[in-house]
Amino acid sequence: MVDPIFQSDNYLLARKLLDASVLRQEALASNIANAETPGYRRVDLAPDFASTLKTKLASGELSANAQSVQPTLAEDLHARSVRPDGNTVEVERELLEMNRNTVEYDYLTEIVSRNIKQLRLAITGRSA
Repeated sequence: MVDPIFQSDNYLLARKLLDASVLRQEALASNIANAETPGYRRVDLAPDFASTLKTKLASGELSANAQSVQPTLAEDLHARSVRPDGNTVEVERELLEMNRNTVEYDYLTEIVSRNIKQLRLAITGRSA
């Protein structure tokens, strides 16, 4: 009875984006931690995640096949080397991206929380 609520496209999309946000935060933290490591290459979410998610959502396949869309990390091929040792991490950029990612995460958690609060209200008749 509750399954259809948690299988809605909006809820599944928010969950997938939350998964990606958590993984991205880990990547950004790893990048900052390795800012002084010679030859370290910056990592971020694989660029195909967003396009795959968008395609699945547009075709209506997200709710039927949500497990097939998982965020993964990949080397950022567009990052340029900022040091003579080949390291591609720019700490200022990573910190800005981390702040942006935090705002996105907060927004997505609000969406998921709102869905759960609506479910609680429907079940109990009370919002708290």
